[in-house]
Amino acid sequence: MELMKRTNGNWLPSLLEDIFEDNNIQRRLTTMNSLPAVNIEEKEDKYSLEMAAPGKSKKDFNIELDNDLLTISSEVKEENQTEDKERNFTRREFSYESFKRSFTLPETIDTSKIKATYKNGVLTLDLPKREEAKTQPKRMIDIS
Repeated sequence: MELMKRTNGNWLPSLLEDIFEDNNIQRRLTTMNSLPAVNIEEKEDKYSLEMAAPGKSKKDFNIELDNDLLTISSEVKEENQTEDKERNFTRREFSYESFKRSFTLPETIDTSKIKATYKNGVLTLDLPKREEAKTQPKRMIDIS
């Protein structure tokens, strides 16, 4: 919120706008931060995809492969309810968190051998390369 000199004396609507603007900025930042970060590393025999998703369990993920499109998604719903009948008090809180990320796989991936693991808040997918796509060792060619 910025400090500004108000000349018309009508400060209340402007103050409310500043508050709501701050909430909109916070909501946008929260949305941007809710998409898990991904690292993709190419190795000689495979690609390794790591997705940071702490606080989840392996059952929270859906991993789908449709032709060469790999999609990783998650949807978690939680609800907590507290009641105090003596004080006539009820509180019900719920949260909903979801994301979906898709990756187009190169033709060099052997899709029948993809493996996924989830450990210490990181979802790891091993995307092995086909034999013909692997780096071949250096060799000498004889002259005939």
